[in-house]
Amino acid sequence: MATVKPFKGYRPADKAEQIACPPYDVINSEEARAMAAGNALSFLHVEKPEIDLPPTVDLYAPQVYAKGKENLERFIKDGILKQDEKPCFYIYAQTMNGRTQYGLVAAVSAEEYDKAIIRRHELTRKDKEEDRTRHVDTLSATTGPVFLTYPDNAEMNKTVAEICSGKPVYKFTTADGIGHTLWIVSDDSVIKNITSIFAKLPVLYIADGHHRSASAANVARKRKAANPNHTGQESYNFFQAVIFPSSQLYIMDYNRLVKDLNGLSQEQFIEKVSEKFTVSCSGHAKPTARHQFGMYLGGKWYTLTAKAGTFDEQAPVESLDVSILQNNLLALVLGIGDPRTDKRINFVGGIRGLDELKKRVDGGAYQVAFSMYPTSIGELMKVADARLIMPPKSTWFEPKLRSGLIIYKY
Repeated sequence: MATVKPFKGYRPADKAEQIACPPYDVINSEEARAMAAGNALSFLHVEKPEIDLPPTVDLYAPQVYAKGKENLERFIKDGILKQDEKPCFYIYAQTMNGRTQYGLVAAVSAEEYDKAIIRRHELTRKDKEEDRTRHVDTLSATTGPVFLTYPDNAEMNKTVAEICSGKPVYKFTTADGIGHTLWIVSDDSVIKNITSIFAKLPVLYIADGHHRSASAANVARKRKAANPNHTGQESYNFFQAVIFPSSQLYIMDYNRLVKDLNGLSQEQFIEKVSEKFTVSCSGHAKPTARHQFGMYLGGKWYTLTAKAGTFDEQAPVESLDVSILQNNLLALVLGIGDPRTDKRINFVGGIRGLDELKKRVDGGAYQVAFSMYPTSIGELMKVADARLIMPPKSTWFEPKLRSGLIIYKY
């Protein structure tokens, strides 16, 4: 069963649009400084507190985390954030390009993360995990929500529709055109109903936020070890998540750029690629089906189609397009054995558009680009259910969850 708990969230007293900010891991420090400039209310002062320190300060220095704690406590003390009087659920809706996804904001169990009731599909990077662990532990809060999903449930869809027929507490559109709406769920009977619906679900899946999940679980284990009277119901044993039905999610392509052709001429490169792929000079940048890829080389767009027998369609990981490209081209032809560490490869989220690939290759920084067909939510769940790991940069979810609308504090 999947545990979801209401909690007494801290949230904006008003001016939610000024407070809410992008996730900590989609912008760098300089971008955060620019975005928060002149806005003392921006939650970036909590999520990326280095913006309030000299640029020479190491990002992982103790004073960075201390500054985040100081800023969060100031937001609460000054009434910028207020705490709800009773434990609540929340519904967070995001609208992008005319489509809306509705997520339940709840506290979920760190223990269930450890038991794979909350299932992952990616590895974490040690430095990023340690950073967020220190952030969560110092602030005693999960400030940015984890993005979870579950197979559609008709009863939950009906419940959410009823909640969202009421008046929201926040409704605004950010500069990127994304609409954000939040409803508070404080009725005890509705809370009980939602809790029972999720108690019938065997698992939840991490869509985005593997480092946030791992960090919250690390802190829970640390505090459990330090508490001889641990019961499992302490607030540190839970972390904040927004949980969406799978059919509402939008996964975009996550594309690849490579700096060189591994010593091959363009003709030699295409010849080697043709051993595993059917290659046509189609002029089309965007693949239209699974196992099809766009390739931009020498000012031209090609279409690559994986040949039969070059991968195992029954294997959850090997049948992913990111695996097919990695195993049969990036590793085999270009010599990129580990895309996590190889400096010759770069990744571009589909939100930037395919013209970005053309621009970077035409600019000379890269020799070849590959456009991907998006990984499906079904493929993600299949990998997670098999307790396997996807290759890096397999999924790009949009829209991103804003931080600062709800804060879960220990």
